[in-house]
Amino acid sequence: MSRIWTVDGFVENDPWTIEPDAGASDGTRVPTLETFLAEFADGAKPAAGVMVEPNEEIERLVPYLSGLELVALRFPAFNDGRAFSQAALLRSRHGYAGALRATGDVLIDQIPLMLRCGFDSFVVTDEIALKRLADKRLTGIANHYQPAIAGDAPVARFSWRRGNAA
Repeated sequence: MSRIWTVDGFVENDPWTIEPDAGASDGTRVPTLETFLAEFADGAKPAAGVMVEPNEEIERLVPYLSGLELVALRFPAFNDGRAFSQAALLRSRHGYAGALRATGDVLIDQIPLMLRCGFDSFVVTDEIALKRLADKRLTGIANHYQPAIAGDAPVARFSWRRGNAA
C-alpha cells in the first residue's frame, strides 16, 4: 500500500496517477519523460505532470517547466541519491515552483533531507515510514553545514562553512 504524504499530513484524494503511462487521460496522469516529450513533439496537449528517472537529464525538461504542475522524481533504491540533485537543480537553477514529488524507495530518515532539497510531497510505501509519519514522528537534524533549497532558517556565517546569509 502506498500513501501520499506532505508536511500537512497524508493526502486522501490525490488526483495524480503516478504509474507511468497508465490511468487518467484528463491531465492528471504522470507519464514518463520520454512519453511526455513525444506527446509534445506530436503536437498533442501533454500531461500536466511528468515522471523523471534518476538517469535522465533534467535539462531536457527545462523548456516545459512553466506548464507543469507536478514533477515526480524516482528513487529506485534507498542508496540512489541522484533525485536529490535533480530536485535541487529544478528548484535553484531552473526556478521550478510547482509540486515536486518523491516516488520509489522513500524512507523515513531521508524525508527531512528531501524536504531540504525542495520536495513537497512523497509517495510512501515503507511500513515503518508510514507508521512514523502517522504518529507524527519525523525527526531531523537542526543544524546543517550545507545550505538548503527550502526550509532552513538563516545561520551564522563562518569562513570555513557555506551557509545561508544571517
